[in-house]
Amino acid sequence: MRNMNVLLIGGCSSFINNLIIKLKKEGHRVYLLTGSRYQKHSYQKVFERYDFPYDASCLNEIFESVNPDVTIYMGAYDTNYAWKNEESESVKYNACMLNILMGYIMKNSGRFIYLSSEEVFEGNYVEDITEDMILTPRSFKNMALAQAEAMCENYRVSCEKDIIVLRLEHVYSLPEYLEDVTDPCTKKCLQALESGVISVSQGESYSLLFVSDAIEFMYRLLVSKKHQYSLYNLASDEEIMDVKLAEIIRSYLGFDVELVVVGTRERRKVLSGKRFHNEFGGSFLCNNEDVIKKVIAQMKKYRHVFVYGGERKEPLIDRIFKKTGWIVKVLVPFIENFAVFILSFMINNRSVGSKYFANLDFYLLYVLLFAIIYGQKQAILSAILAVMGYCFRQMYDRSGLELMVDSNTYVWIAQLFILGLAVGYMRDYITKLKFEQKSEQDFLNMQLGDIKEINDSNVRVKDALQVQIVNQNDSVGKIYSITSSLDQYSQEEVLFYAADMVSKLVKSKDVAIYTVSNKVYARLFSSTSKYARVLGNSVKYKELGEMYEVLSSKNVYINRKLDEKFPLMASAIFDEQDVMQMIIMIWDLPWESMTLGQANQLTVIGALIRDAVVRANRYLAALEEERYIEGTKLLDADAFSSLVAAYMKAARQGFTDCMVLRLENTNQMDFGEVSNILADKMRDHDYAGLLEDGNIYILLSNTNFEDAKQVVKRLADIGFESEILGDSDE
Repeated sequence: MRNMNVLLIGGCSSFINNLIIKLKKEGHRVYLLTGSRYQKHSYQKVFERYDFPYDASCLNEIFESVNPDVTIYMGAYDTNYAWKNEESESVKYNACMLNILMGYIMKNSGRFIYLSSEEVFEGNYVEDITEDMILTPRSFKNMALAQAEAMCENYRVSCEKDIIVLRLEHVYSLPEYLEDVTDPCTKKCLQALESGVISVSQGESYSLLFVSDAIEFMYRLLVSKKHQYSLYNLASDEEIMDVKLAEIIRSYLGFDVELVVVGTRERRKVLSGKRFHNEFGGSFLCNNEDVIKKVIAQMKKYRHVFVYGGERKEPLIDRIFKKTGWIVKVLVPFIENFAVFILSFMINNRSVGSKYFANLDFYLLYVLLFAIIYGQKQAILSAILAVMGYCFRQMYDRSGLELMVDSNTYVWIAQLFILGLAVGYMRDYITKLKFEQKSEQDFLNMQLGDIKEINDSNVRVKDALQVQIVNQNDSVGKIYSITSSLDQYSQEEVLFYAADMVSKLVKSKDVAIYTVSNKVYARLFSSTSKYARVLGNSVKYKELGEMYEVLSSKNVYINRKLDEKFPLMASAIFDEQDVMQMIIMIWDLPWESMTLGQANQLTVIGALIRDAVVRANRYLAALEEERYIEGTKLLDADAFSSLVAAYMKAARQGFTDCMVLRLENTNQMDFGEVSNILADKMRDHDYAGLLEDGNIYILLSNTNFEDAKQVVKRLADIGFESEILGDSDE
């Protein structure tokens, strides 16, 4: 069997560490993708380790660099997922699973093994669960594991890859950290250590698979050249009752533990490993009761780790070395210096009078050696020791006074210090340059990473803009072409069709336009649906709180809190004197469209609507004398009939509600008297005028039949009899 490149993917745990040991022992080269940049606990040593999250953009490069023969993803046993918030974790889990599979498929080689668990099944199974049974997940975590299995099968079939799912049942190990407490055995031990109580379910049974057996079975599949199936169950052949497990734990704990029954419903869930054992053979190395005894002893020994979350104590020698290691590191160069000095002293003494080595200065070589390796500080020390050794040797044949007055002594000492300090300085300088270059390289690499992220963001923006330009759905040209269509409508119809135009541009079926009639109320002018009129026909716009503050500052209001009392987006239209004239409210909008870009688009739309309205108002102002009967506020027959026709057409299309009243018994009054009386009683957005029959009519905007009855009563109180007309009468 040839040695393979094996890529392991998963967070730190006893399971993955045991797997690393097994693979290294068999001579395989192990690579590790941790799934996180920061690890709380340590892994076993591997050939190469990659501290990247699963959604990193460099995942394809990792697969390309490793070129794995086998990839093993820990999946259900990956400690990178806490599963405290199962809903959000399940989304993250499936997204990362997809990214890992895509990285593997892009490399297009090797075998992929995904580890699932028995959690994809829920309920009671009288018979052992085989690989052909339908999955029954219920929680978000279980559904995520089931979806990951389905994902593996889909990619295996569609891409024709060697992808295998191993479904392991209750894998347990000698726990090292709190993260390893995931199976019934370790959970019950922890419960007993914390509270002295073990909760049991009398009708529940399952099987436990020790990590050594699980890894042995996995290794058989890993090295096999062929396999018949893409899904295998790995399970122990020893079924155990939940009550029995609790009693075993209590018997070995060494202190009194109370068993509390929390359920009596029968619940059996045992995986069948026959398919795997028939193909690859099966023999279990570990006896569950013996292993459980070791698990209990381990958790009792490191109780502070599992119960209180403390750090696991290292062996005494390691702790001593860790605390005194810095002293050793500081003393090692000095110890080496003294040892080499003694060696140089002895060699120098031996070489005196030698025919071949008499002219060789061993002290100079000694000083240069430490200057090159350690720099100036050790060069000075070695030079001092060399001078002491030289003087000591010279005093064998001469007195101290003779040595001191000999100029050669000082020349030799100067030579020693000059060479040692010069070489030491160069070494320190080169080391400093290397450190600065490494720091600069790290900084530039960090900047390069930031630039790459910015570039990726810019590429996404560019692609989005490119699609926008190509599709022309939201371009300024498209907006202008639609808003310019308002010019084809009569002056009375502009605002009615403005609401429909906004609805098409922002892709919302619920749009309303309110006109500000005074400093207190905004009146509903037109809308595209019943839901868009939820605020009513009039609203005190200054009491809209945050929405009014945003609109009054000429900004677009975005309802990011999704408050049902307010529209999802709103924009105000101001006149030349910065007085608020209209409010556009959008009540139905996809969440992804509630962006700054959509807000800017709404601002542009509002400006174009304002231009159309201004043109219409200026036209009406220019014709005001011709539209009204002289000396009154009554519209003449042509102007009023045009206005009524516009309102009725808008009402039939669902943009507004309106009613028409015909006044009776007004022959005794002239038009001026009627106009003056009605002016004090009519709303700002109601209109009075004549039709061709010569009678006076009132157009009630945003009014239904029931509201019109109330108006008839109020007119009767001031002496005017009136009749509500239907569409056919107009």
